[in-house]
Amino acid sequence: MKILAVSDQVVEGIYSLQIRERFGDVDLVVSCGDLPYSYLEYIVSMLDVPCFFVHGNHDQPEYMSNGNTLTRPGGWVNLDGRTVMCRGTLLAGLEGSIRYKPCAPYQYTERGMAYKVWHLTPALLLNRLLWGRHLDILVTHSPPFGIHDGQDWPHRGFKVFLNLMAWFRPRYLLHGHKHIYGPESWRTRYRHTEVINVYPFQVIEW
Repeated sequence: MKILAVSDQVVEGIYSLQIRERFGDVDLVVSCGDLPYSYLEYIVSMLDVPCFFVHGNHDQPEYMSNGNTLTRPGGWVNLDGRTVMCRGTLLAGLEGSIRYKPCAPYQYTERGMAYKVWHLTPALLLNRLLWGRHLDILVTHSPPFGIHDGQDWPHRGFKVFLNLMAWFRPRYLLHGHKHIYGPESWRTRYRHTEVINVYPFQVIEW
């Protein structure tokens, strides 16, 4: 399995004809949010593989020159709050960041995100019965608390993600939200899960 994961920043080498040469052999694509919907639509049109996304806290409608308005990327499946099996891989998603503005979309309190995890739990337990495991890849926008997150409140991670990894043991947690500008780690092992900051893109193989 070979996965292209993208998040937070448009990459010139992806938003070009080079995409097929560089990434034409990937099996699926995931987006961790905060990317223009037109960019994501370009990716799916060029690679023609299953594509899955969650919203980031900065996602907003995109107004096109032809008068149309994009409110989501066409050709992509929204993973938020659900789990899917694709090409032998179990994926689930949780959108958004910690709430730092009142009434802003795609922002959640810790309690609100815990409720989303609780709502997702029955599907993960069913995966265990059907496939012998709960989850392979959890796609989020924000990182877990204390892993790749920031000290400022808007970039604080969710504590409930630590519980989710302990309970359901995904192989990977892929996230964005926290930009990397130096020697910061972008891969960290937490129990049975490899947490990967995919900003601005990563290729994951196993």
